[in-house]
Amino acid sequence: MNFNVNGQSIYAYTGGKAFDAAKPTLIFIHGVLNDHSVWILQSRYLANHGWNVLAIDLPGHCRSDGPPPASVEEAADFVLALMNAAGLEKAALAGHSFGSLIALETAARAPDRISHLVLVGTAFPMKVSPALLENSVSQPLSAIDMVNTFSHSTLAPPPSTLGPGTWLYGGAHALMRRVLASNPGANLFHTGFKACDDYRNGTTAMAQVQAPTLFVLGRQDQMTPPKAAQSLIDNATHAQVVRLDGGHQMMTEAPDGVLFAIRDFLQP
Repeated sequence: MNFNVNGQSIYAYTGGKAFDAAKPTLIFIHGVLNDHSVWILQSRYLANHGWNVLAIDLPGHCRSDGPPPASVEEAADFVLALMNAAGLEKAALAGHSFGSLIALETAARAPDRISHLVLVGTAFPMKVSPALLENSVSQPLSAIDMVNTFSHSTLAPPPSTLGPGTWLYGGAHALMRRVLASNPGANLFHTGFKACDDYRNGTTAMAQVQAPTLFVLGRQDQMTPPKAAQSLIDNATHAQVVRLDGGHQMMTEAPDGVLFAIRDFLQP
């Protein structure tokens, strides 16, 4: 499904279901060099269990037009514009990594419009090493190798994902290369990482959020270690924390755990 947002065509995966304004809506927001597909299990399940699902490609990524957001704040403004374009007065947000900061800032900017907030693999501050920032410009393919090494706690999938013969590291590597190549006019890798590194409003934003907030953290996450989310947890008004076995790419390493945590959190 495509929406016209600020004059640009923005793609949102709906889980194979038609958008129904009578249903509650959950917007999924991906991280750096990812796209809507990282939420495939969670989005399809919820789309078949009473929810509108909008798993977006951020501007400038894959099927979405426009320049990529250069900051978390800019991306949050985009999410609110997307809600307006979709005719949504209220929605739940779920974000992973960079997407978690975008979801957080959105919920702080419009607290009355966000019903639930899900932060997966989050941290504040979300610092990126100078070496990785530099490599994202000078040697992006080498930097992709580095990120994937630190984003996975295992190379083999659990039985609930794609099954025997699937290589999690290889699949994530291919996705990141594809997303990077989707926009030859902008370095999506460096732009996204710099936005994470530059974001300074995390704890202040968390204190402004009114929605109940779910933190989904990977025990083996080396990109955003669980302890790096503690400042956000401490400043959340209504916080729930779920810790799963897995690394940063929890949606593929612990897909059922992520799904069940979100499903249970959204239940009235």
